[in-house]
Amino acid sequence: MDLTTRYLGLTLASPFIVGASPLDENLDVVERLERAGAAALVMHSLFEEDIVRYGGAPDLYLERLLRIKRRVAIPVIASLNGTTAEGWLRYAQMLERAGADALELNFYHVAADPAESGASVERRVVDIVAVLKESISIPLAVKLSPFYSSLPHLAAQLDRIGADALVLFNRFYQPDIDPERRGPALTLRYSDSSELLLRLRWLAILFSRTRGSLAATGGVHTPVDAVKAIMAGADAIQIVSAILIDGPTALTRIRDGFAAWADEHEYDSVLEMRGTASVARCTNADTYERGNYLELLRSTGGPSGDA
Repeated sequence: MDLTTRYLGLTLASPFIVGASPLDENLDVVERLERAGAAALVMHSLFEEDIVRYGGAPDLYLERLLRIKRRVAIPVIASLNGTTAEGWLRYAQMLERAGADALELNFYHVAADPAESGASVERRVVDIVAVLKESISIPLAVKLSPFYSSLPHLAAQLDRIGADALVLFNRFYQPDIDPERRGPALTLRYSDSSELLLRLRWLAILFSRTRGSLAATGGVHTPVDAVKAIMAGADAIQIVSAILIDGPTALTRIRDGFAAWADEHEYDSVLEMRGTASVARCTNADTYERGNYLELLRSTGGPSGDA
């Protein structure tokens, strides 16, 4: 099978990318990931609020980017989370000058202000991307959450201003509650295959509706998970939790298993497989939307409402 794919205007040896995570902290690990089959690497995010809060500078991040670029041949995608318009622009330009092959914009923002409308939340994202598209020349990926009120509308706006890719979805780490302390307790939980379902739904809906690339992140742990993501419409698949659990060999296992499944089912290329189960090509597209909600509830024998 021809595993090559196009993502962010880059030709990749396969769809399998290491997503943003602390995995880039050790250069030996980065080299192992490349040998294991990573087609590209997304660095952990540079957070503007960390720089402001702790009075630091982005020098360490930029130095790490330069070191990684010298050690591996695969594309290196920087990741940025800003808090101000000036910060987004300033650090994006720094990352471009440092040699990033592309930039992933990490919009990790919880809309908790009751005075802020959904439209203004979306407008902030669109405005930032518009400014960066005019100011830097490397490709831009926009990493979104699933919580926007009209994701297709936002995707269409980002597509019109030239976003090169959409990454679905950011995983918000939900705080638990410590009942003894009567306060929040931070917890870290790896993803599992059940989280893929939300990604599949929106990949399938957005496929063929955007000119830019689509990437899945979150929930790919097995070769069949990867098959589903590509069939839904992904150009690329970002993997983190499976690698953190099992090491770089998880990447090889998923990639080789994906290729074996495709060969067994007579797919010649990723391009041939991509989008075959999307809304645009599915004979029962209502399954992805509201149409089959009651049918599903009836099939389980339960009353209408949430299970």
